[in-house]
Amino acid sequence: MTNLTRDDVLQTVRRLIVEVVGDDLDMTGPIELATSFGRDLELESIEFVALAEKLQQHYGDAVDFTAWLADKDLDEIIALTVGDLVEYIAACRS
Repeated sequence: MTNLTRDDVLQTVRRLIVEVVGDDLDMTGPIELATSFGRDLELESIEFVALAEKLQQHYGDAVDFTAWLADKDLDEIIALTVGDLVEYIAACRS
């Protein structure tokens, strides 16, 4: 598997989030590692599903975002940050 830097992964995740959320993205600053999916991006469940599909298309079966989310309780999902996702993807791809 190709080793990706966390910055590479972050750039891809940012792009995919923008593709999923589109014009509904209402943030005052850039999407960063500390950006939360719940509080900052206000992602809805259907957007999580769309993001999971895009992640699988981009990274393949090695990154199973849906299974990773299914392992978390509601509070963990609400607190999930872009950095958490970047770390997960980087670990899967290393």
